[in-house]
Amino acid sequence: MEWLDHFNSSIAYVEENLAGAIDLDKAAQLAHCSSYHYQRMFSYIANVTLGEHIRRRRMSLAGVDLQRGDKVIDVAAKYGYDSPTSFNRVFKSVHGITPKEAKQAGAKLTSYPMLTFKLTVKGVQAMEYQLIDKEAFYVTGLSLKLEQDMEVAQTRIPQFWNEVSASGELQKLIPMMDQNNPGVMGVSMMTSEVQDNWEYVIGVVSDETAEGFVHYEMPAAKWAVFSGSGPMPGAIQELQQQVFTEWLPTSGFEYAELSDIELYLDANPENAQFQVWLPVRPK
Repeated sequence: MEWLDHFNSSIAYVEENLAGAIDLDKAAQLAHCSSYHYQRMFSYIANVTLGEHIRRRRMSLAGVDLQRGDKVIDVAAKYGYDSPTSFNRVFKSVHGITPKEAKQAGAKLTSYPMLTFKLTVKGVQAMEYQLIDKEAFYVTGLSLKLEQDMEVAQTRIPQFWNEVSASGELQKLIPMMDQNNPGVMGVSMMTSEVQDNWEYVIGVVSDETAEGFVHYEMPAAKWAVFSGSGPMPGAIQELQQQVFTEWLPTSGFEYAELSDIELYLDANPENAQFQVWLPVRPK
């Protein structure tokens, strides 16, 4: 599979630069996708974020360096830590012992190997979807600016939903909703065109604008739409992982590098009704 070759090339680049600066944009380019899509796909496939994988690999190599006699301060600097304190904290989180203890004969260390992505036969569970060609439409809502870091996004986006719900701002959006396009959206505006911050918008389909709300045009696109239900947030995360790791690679389509959407038709946290809208184009 061509996309697997691209991802393995990006991992080889990461591996070659563990003792130096890793440019996530370059890694994403080698994987032929945006930084956001790359980091998200990585976490779905590897079941760990790219940032955590890099920390684990660096600490695995740091343990080898320490056991062969290198100084703690030199090893910390080699793997990008200006502060011995921060290096000690990360090292201990991986190995369970301090760098000083790791230098002792017989010390037990943990090693995380280099990753290689391979095709695994899955697809036991059938997936129903619709392909919808949709004209451009507008979304009005509230915006969250984010660092281009998947770990930060995974923490801040759920917090943002809680903040918006508690503030009463979400209730102000509902009357603005286009009745022909019901539901509250979570829009990930994190495409390859983004140069600075990522942006996540909670909003509704609406031609209306209002003070305090952002208003964006979503371009015309072909969407693959997947429906699901279940307790949140686990149910939609499971569906997204299945879409990206099982359906997309063998679908005959590829990610169109546009914003993608979570659509909540019933936000009951115990049994939410939702859809995942993925912009696609034929390969």
